This record gives sequence, structure tokens and C-alpha cells, in this order.
Amino acid sequence: MEKDLAIRKKFGANLKRLREGKGMTQTDLAFEADIEPSHISRIERGTTNTSLTTIVTLADALKVHPSELMKF
Repeated sequence: MEKDLAIRKKFGANLKRLREGKGMTQTDLAFEADIEPSHISRIERGTTNTSLTTIVTLADALKVHPSELMKF
């Protein structure tokens, strides 16, 4: 369980870094990805698992390859 949490937190931190690097707020990203802002927040905090579909959707919204979200 601790390993899962660590991975989720690293993924979330990387998502936040990429989002902020693009000058986007959580609300901006949520709008572009058609995801609730609260879900973006939970992903960035590492409190929820993220599906592959959501990863691809987030990558598209950020205009990066999905693999960029996994570089942590």
C-alpha cells in the first residue's frame, strides 16, 4: 500500500509540474480534459488512482505524450 501511495504522489507531483509549466490552473486543465477540477486535485495530491484513459486525456489536454506523465 505504501508503494502505491508513493507512486500516486509522484505521478501527481509530475502532473502538477507539467500543468504549471504550461501556465495552466487546475480549472484550466479540468476544462481542457473535460474532468472535474476536484478530480484533478485528487490526482495531484495522490489520493486517487488514475486510469490509463484519464492519463491519455490529461496528456492530450497538456499537449504532451502520455509517457511524459510517467517520467518521475
